[in-house]
Amino acid sequence: MEFQERFATDEACLEYLAASRWPDGFLCPDCGSRQAWVLERRHLWECASCHTQTSVTAGTVMHRTRTPLRLWFWAAYLVATHHPGISAKQLSRQLGLRYETAWLILQKLRRAMVAPQRSPLRGEVEVDECWIGGVEPGRQGRTPGPKTLVGVVVEVRGQGSGRLRLAPLADAAKPTLDAFVKATTTPGAIVHTDGWKGYNGLAAQGFDHRPRSQRAGVGEEPFLPRAHRAISNLKAWMLGTHRGVSKEHLPVYLDEYVFRHNRRRTPMAAFQTLLGLGAAHEPATYREISHRDQAAA
Repeated sequence: MEFQERFATDEACLEYLAASRWPDGFLCPDCGSRQAWVLERRHLWECASCHTQTSVTAGTVMHRTRTPLRLWFWAAYLVATHHPGISAKQLSRQLGLRYETAWLILQKLRRAMVAPQRSPLRGEVEVDECWIGGVEPGRQGRTPGPKTLVGVVVEVRGQGSGRLRLAPLADAAKPTLDAFVKATTTPGAIVHTDGWKGYNGLAAQGFDHRPRSQRAGVGEEPFLPRAHRAISNLKAWMLGTHRGVSKEHLPVYLDEYVFRHNRRRTPMAAFQTLLGLGAAHEPATYREISHRDQAAA
């Protein structure tokens, strides 16, 4: 109710966006003046000195949108705070939008979920991989196929899990796994993996690599429990909320899962972060998003 009352109109949403974009007050990009008036119907701020018009939504996921801003805010709120996530069909019903509009809003929000300068994982991590895709009888181990291999890195925080990183992998070969761990983890970190030979180069890359065979003795502590828990929850979310995801769009769904996992204890802060991160990305167009298969939602 508090959220609904705060963002009941597009004008309230515009004020929030302006405060986020110009926390110290309006600043004209051309002349530096701080005096301006608002053209609410066009989402524009017009400089009182040089009359340059600046859109508060320019460069955000809402750039040139025709959908009311309050619906964008509701969509961001539901994506950031609804524990199991939300599909395009669910969002369409919740907000009274056409399915195509709901699908596009979700795709744009997902593309705003990765901070450009996010810091790598540190301290102690668990690394593993899993296959994402439909049931394929006869598939075993790391055998290549039409499924997508996904790399998983999660920080160890006592008995719990810290931050998470997920990414599609071309294969489970040593160069690919070396690059994945280097891109997500601080050098010198303790890295726990299974005994797969693809991880054999991590020590040479500057990590404290501690492999362990999956055939460890019965009765010992669980093997890579945090990575396996993340994989189990990821698959349950994919099947439960989205009923599966196409390979082409999988990366942004992985970004959404990571975004939600890393902010699971602060849902309202996740909403604020989602809108704030949107201003740090080049807005994706419908053509860029939809030129691939749109079957999954």
